[in-house]
Amino acid sequence: MQSALSAPSRVSGLGRRAVAAGGRSRRALTVRAAGGDGKPGERQPWEFGRFLNTVLYFNRPPTPGEVLRKLFGGTAAPSASAGSTTGAMSGVVQTLIPPSGGAPPSEPGVVLVTGATGGTGRRVVARLLARGRRVRALVRDVQKARQLLAGLPAGTGGSLELVAADVTQRQTLLPEMFEGVRQVVTCSAVTVAPKEGDADRSKYFQGIKFYDPQIVGDTPESVEWRGIQHLLGALRDRVGASGSTVYAPDGSGAIEGWGSLDDVVMGGVSQSNFSIIQGAGEDGGPAGVFAGNVTTANNGGFASVRCRNIEPPLDLSAYEGLELQVKGNGLRYKCIIRTDPGWDAVGYTLAFDTQDSGWQTVRLPFKDFKPVFRARTMPGMPALNPANICSVQLMFSKFEQDSALNPTFREGPFSLPLQRISGYASAATPPRWVHVSSSGVTRPGRPGIDIEKEPPAVRMNEMLGGILDYKLKAEDELRASGVPFAIVRPTALTEEAGGMPVVVEQGDTLKGKISREDVAELCVALLEQPAARDTTFEVGSTVPFSQPWSEADAAAARTQRNWGQLLGGLRQRVTGKTIDGKYLGTEPEPEAQPAAKSEASAAV
Repeated sequence: MQSALSAPSRVSGLGRRAVAAGGRSRRALTVRAAGGDGKPGERQPWEFGRFLNTVLYFNRPPTPGEVLRKLFGGTAAPSASAGSTTGAMSGVVQTLIPPSGGAPPSEPGVVLVTGATGGTGRRVVARLLARGRRVRALVRDVQKARQLLAGLPAGTGGSLELVAADVTQRQTLLPEMFEGVRQVVTCSAVTVAPKEGDADRSKYFQGIKFYDPQIVGDTPESVEWRGIQHLLGALRDRVGASGSTVYAPDGSGAIEGWGSLDDVVMGGVSQSNFSIIQGAGEDGGPAGVFAGNVTTANNGGFASVRCRNIEPPLDLSAYEGLELQVKGNGLRYKCIIRTDPGWDAVGYTLAFDTQDSGWQTVRLPFKDFKPVFRARTMPGMPALNPANICSVQLMFSKFEQDSALNPTFREGPFSLPLQRISGYASAATPPRWVHVSSSGVTRPGRPGIDIEKEPPAVRMNEMLGGILDYKLKAEDELRASGVPFAIVRPTALTEEAGGMPVVVEQGDTLKGKISREDVAELCVALLEQPAARDTTFEVGSTVPFSQPWSEADAAAARTQRNWGQLLGGLRQRVTGKTIDGKYLGTEPEPEAQPAAKSEASAAV
């Protein structure tokens, strides 16, 4: 095991016989230390029982049932560690368009699209497929999705999967539906159709001529707001900027417990433990505390705690590294990640320094972890694969690697309170969640507004069940979620050709129309635009509402859009909301308060 044998030691003949006998002797064994700083007077009895407990904690003996299955040729029950194929094998994830040949797409992970059979959603799916992305469409009606999406062409490496779920029903959003998801585009929206007497919804769908509307089916509250709450509850840990909780003292992380792994495995007598202590946290709540006593007696010099293998292995490929919230003591510790479930496997290791006092956030980039085996770096090994994390270990040690020593090491007691371990995303990460909302969401109730000059959705907001109010609530949920986002507020959506001259603004005053084709193109582009991260903006066109826009117009005006230039001036926290009776316009909102997040948590 990595670092467990970081100094040479020689167990006496009595010790070897006791090990061979399966630990029948209960008396302490004397270790004859070779080399190192040890002096004859420093030799201490070796606690063989503690050594055996350590081995058994991390190497669980087979159960009687497993022994019988092996003896009589049976097969073990399938494990939950089947990995990312679990959903597909169980039928939850259905492949509609298999991956095309050639090289895999350069962008890792799956893009989840909701509302994928709607006017904008299916265009988003088509554009993602054309770019060779792996797409997963979350739909309520699988048969309808097959009819609408099965014939879409896919670029090299592109594929399309379907999952059947209803965002208004949290229990339908199963974990296996979201395996491998790295980005999200939400196009789901409440169904609005012409009132009875003008039931041809295709006319209303054009978005050019006004038809008296009505809500059909689920309410704006359940679709627009609660639907986003439910999706955030299912996806936040997979796509958040600081998500995918690895450890938390309340047990919500992937790691449920820790076991001591000290220098007793090489004959030493250092001791450590990990315990949850109420009041030890930064906010007065509970914290996990890695504590113990380290000594170089018997050529030892390290203490550590390690979790049992995580099943299935943790996939943190969406993140740049691990983030630890600790209360330091000026000492240098090591974090060790294993991507192999073996007991004595290579450990990817990175040391980190702590402050003398006070809480701090430590970030450990995955790219900086080095493969180490028994205190020696392994230059021929591949880099750490964060998609397959089997275990995590924290260590305080005299030894670093390749004969180097820890400059902050000192013998005696130590303590490292730990509030959280989670993945973190780079500040340069583009939006991971693109949400299609609507222009006008902040206008109902805005002081000084002439409601009669506003678009129908604003004038008829109350008649349509508060549709804009709930769209705004959904935006607020996303803004408070910690997920890197971009919120798109299109003006009136039409079925006209794409290629319209586009206008991007903030402050929620934009009116007019825009093609669904152009909005779909924008949504896909946003997944690669770091400058648009955590922004809310409106998008429309310069084409007058009364003027049709045809394919011929699009061909005549066709130019390559520079989305980076169009989006480059966006400012974070600009929403156009009215706060304390004041319309903010293009002023940023005050720093977000955590209260909005708690409502989302309660909903899931």
